[in-house]
Amino acid sequence: MSRFTLNRFGATWRSHALILAAVTCVAAWSASAQDAVEPEAAKILIAMSENLKSIPALSVDYDADQEIVDLGGQKIQYSASGTIALDRAKGFRLTRKGPFADAEVIFDGSTISLHSKRTNVYAQLQSPGQSVEVAADELRVATGLDAPGADLLASDPYAVLTDGVTKGTLVGSAFVGGVECDHLAFRTDIVDWQIWISKGNNPLPLKYVITTKWVTGAPEYSLRLSNWKSDAIDAGQFTFIPPANARKLERVYTDLTGEMSLEAGE
Repeated sequence: MSRFTLNRFGATWRSHALILAAVTCVAAWSASAQDAVEPEAAKILIAMSENLKSIPALSVDYDADQEIVDLGGQKIQYSASGTIALDRAKGFRLTRKGPFADAEVIFDGSTISLHSKRTNVYAQLQSPGQSVEVAADELRVATGLDAPGADLLASDPYAVLTDGVTKGTLVGSAFVGGVECDHLAFRTDIVDWQIWISKGNNPLPLKYVITTKWVTGAPEYSLRLSNWKSDAIDAGQFTFIPPANARKLERVYTDLTGEMSLEAGE
């Protein structure tokens, strides 16, 4: 299970508004949520969530590692890199370059286009709704492809991230890419996950790790996010025009490494 997971920025945000929103959300907690998550951990996660929600358009770079446990019990880690550009009102564009694929996924408000640059083939899906969140869900259900950091870019990241959480704690301070962060750890019945959030007035997720604890070997999915930006998002990148000589295919799926594969229909 890889949670949404998909990265980016360099803007100054209104710290007073974020703090007020965080305090308001904390005050509205249910007793069960208070029991499950330490107040300080919740406050930090809420502040990050409110920050992300306040940004209408953004972009980010990511590096992802997916562990696979083979039949002999050996862990093999597959790495990929890419970019994410998002405009909540217009669409998104995700690129991914890994050991077996060089691909992009583009949503223009109605159609989800998946293009393999390596083989110059593409496939398209119709989204049941115009929102980025609905399109991301359709992509996941129809293809098994989980956009990196999708949970983080949902309309309400805090609600998505804490769904099913049985425990949440503030581990302490740490550094990711030279940036000081708050390190949080959470548990659910299925996975354990950790998140590193930059400290200061512009809290952003810089690292995200999910451990599938009941699978043999407890494989991990990790995501590092960098170069967050919240300006100069070119809406033209949300339009997909098939390259010359590109073949349109009917089927798309993901393999065990999380790579996207396209196949010709029968």
